Amino acid sequence: MNKHKVLIANRGEIAIRIMEACRDLGHDFVAVHTVEDEASGHVETARRLGGEECLYRISSYNDAGELFSVADASGATAVHPGYGFFSENYRFARRVVQRERPMVFIGPSWWVIRDLGDKINTKRLARSLNVPTVPGSDRAIYDELEAEEIAESLFAFQESQGISCPVVLVKASAGGGGMGIDEVPDMDRFRQIYRRIRNYSLRQFNDEGVLIEQRIFDFNHLEVQLVSERSGKRHVTFGTRNCSVQSPGRQKRIETAPGFYPSGITYAFDAQKVIDDITAYSLRMAEAINYDNVGTWEWIVTPKGDPFLMEVNTRIQVENGVSAAIARIKGKNGVNLLREQIRLALGEPMGYTQSDVSFEGVSIEYRIIAEDTANRFQPWAGKIETFDYKDAPWLTMHSHVPTDRAYQIPTEYDPNLALAIVWGKDLEEAKARGVVALDGITLEGRDASGLELKSNLDFLREKNTALLKF
Repeated sequence: MNKHKVLIANRGEIAIRIMEACRDLGHDFVAVHTVEDEASGHVETARRLGGEECLYRISSYNDAGELFSVADASGATAVHPGYGFFSENYRFARRVVQRERPMVFIGPSWWVIRDLGDKINTKRLARSLNVPTVPGSDRAIYDELEAEEIAESLFAFQESQGISCPVVLVKASAGGGGMGIDEVPDMDRFRQIYRRIRNYSLRQFNDEGVLIEQRIFDFNHLEVQLVSERSGKRHVTFGTRNCSVQSPGRQKRIETAPGFYPSGITYAFDAQKVIDDITAYSLRMAEAINYDNVGTWEWIVTPKGDPFLMEVNTRIQVENGVSAAIARIKGKNGVNLLREQIRLALGEPMGYTQSDVSFEGVSIEYRIIAEDTANRFQPWAGKIETFDYKDAPWLTMHSHVPTDRAYQIPTEYDPNLALAIVWGKDLEEAKARGVVALDGITLEGRDASGLELKSNLDFLREKNTALLKF
């Protein structure tokens, strides 16, 4: 494989992990940072691993023009977007490979990102392959009678699930970010709400199309981790994970692999069958669309064990390490999904099949965040005076927060501080080690008013007790 220079179009812990993966694979890298991130650990790591010449200052991680200028000035031959920012922007990915000086985009092909980034298109593709999706329309509805028929079928479905207070969602199909959406508690109010959302959509988006969807409250959030060869012909799953411990805003806080634990927990359904089914469904879609890099299929599972596809994330995810921790390739430990993503994107053959991948033990990832969990998980802003942790052979800590000096949290970015990933031979050992890891963290600081740092460590300890139970 040819040696590449990879532009890392991201920040924080994911930038550090990409640097380390590039070094392990023998590739050079280029790192970027803003003024606000001058004190970030990813800047220090870039200097240590690549020297001052690999580091460029930019005004924004969201400025594609600046990123391409850095790529040209440095001679970068590939771009890794990490997660967030441009990672699921098909236009950016297309520009990377089609510009006058083309580079390799380390992620799926731009048309794959485009097709799976459209939730309506993803639902339509899934249904064509008999993959279960969240009940509701897979296209914009313009006819009121058709909308009512769909709503009636959804209320009937919820009643069959034993839901006492069913709810249907009415959404402006052209909307986004929570705009143009309302809940309908019964058919008596449906027509009124449908017309209001339709009129809102017409005013705001010049399109009166409306989506009618199921509102599912009580569910577990599972994910299937896939890795695909650049040819789009070979696909391997690296198992499932459970991401049901979330903030009230549906932001993940703890992820556990595997997604269920039928060998130690009794479920009201066949949990192993659910895992097998969502894995098979995800592989079916990957094969149909010729998926060609790392990706995650996100599922919700109802209390009766019914799985429904929510979406496909066409990128590496924050929680990739928790899946890697339990995976073995040809019996060997040390799977690194970032390394796999990079080398496969650069055209290297996979070198293994599904039969070569096995799983051992249980892994848990704790997202350590500066936030006030007693106040609706509001981000905490201030200076971290001390960050340290007790190392252990079963613990991996990913963080951009320095351990040797104070660190001012930039208010321009999210307040994620670290990812603590533990491994155990079974769920009980993993949970026990998780408590030890969390208790071994020293996290101290103050805000501008002198008040002590707020973090979610207590929340993580509390939620640790019932992991994977449903």
